[in-house]
Amino acid sequence: MADMAVQSDVMEAAGPYDRARALGAFKLGDVTFYWVTRACAISVLLILGGIILSLIVGAWPAISEYGVAFLWTQRWAPSADPPVLGALGPIYGTLITSFIAMLIAVPVGLGIAIFLTEIAPIWLRRPIGLAIELLAGIPSIIYGMWGFFVLGPFLANHFQPAMISLFDGVPVLGTIFAGPPSYLSLFNAALILAIMVLPFITAISVDVFKTVPPVLKEAAYGVGCTTWEVVRSVVIPYTRVGVIGGVMLALGRALGETMAVTFIIGNSFRISSSLFAPGTTISAAIASEFAESDGLHQSGLILLGLLLFLLTFMVLAAARLMLSRLERQAGS
Repeated sequence: MADMAVQSDVMEAAGPYDRARALGAFKLGDVTFYWVTRACAISVLLILGGIILSLIVGAWPAISEYGVAFLWTQRWAPSADPPVLGALGPIYGTLITSFIAMLIAVPVGLGIAIFLTEIAPIWLRRPIGLAIELLAGIPSIIYGMWGFFVLGPFLANHFQPAMISLFDGVPVLGTIFAGPPSYLSLFNAALILAIMVLPFITAISVDVFKTVPPVLKEAAYGVGCTTWEVVRSVVIPYTRVGVIGGVMLALGRALGETMAVTFIIGNSFRISSSLFAPGTTISAAIASEFAESDGLHQSGLILLGLLLFLLTFMVLAAARLMLSRLERQAGS
């Protein structure tokens, strides 16, 4: 208060010209700050628009040649005359691997977050949290190499034969888990994706679980609730918006992952009902073929990239609508 009084006295003692110049300097700084931040925000829209426009221009020859049939055509034969290109195989592989990855990662990630915030002793929280941070920092190509040399052979030699024999002759499940075992398969890629997105789900869930007011949990414990009842009735409902947001961000990462999936999925455009068969995803197909492509083949790969962009955009838009609806329900 004393400093403000001194500054006020100095301003009053100064002449009108000095006062006007000081106010002008403040106004200039404020206007400059406004336009710099506005330019930064607009640049994001310009970059996004440029990416969309470049994808459309590059994919236009394939769009003109194949039209909407590109979406449900399974055959991928760029060397044929004329080339036959279809996106059904990559789209199928992208959706299946992402779905299985989230099916595995979401309950495991939420379980780890609940353990760290509600059950784990103080001395154990730091090592587990550090391990999660290390998992998030590992480059994707390292995951791919580990999956190719370690996880793939282990699953093909031990896990897949057991699952094939267990569900042999069982309707539906026998087809989903049909043999033969393979080092490169949709299931192996989905498992790698689950391990890769697990740290994101866990870290975001831990952060939002920590925002629950302690008084709410203490009140629940005070009336005799168990830890499971507190988590189910207090923690999850209070933080559901943040948890869903974290899950959707992890899903966006799973949809677009490239290098790790390319190593272990097999890069086969043929659709198989078995999870143990090789397959491909949109990002893996682009990564494995773009360097040697040209003409209509290259345009088809760019069209795959445009489809992946639209798919990711729809997922994030659906997540935003879901979060908005949950916030309105919570407000009402």
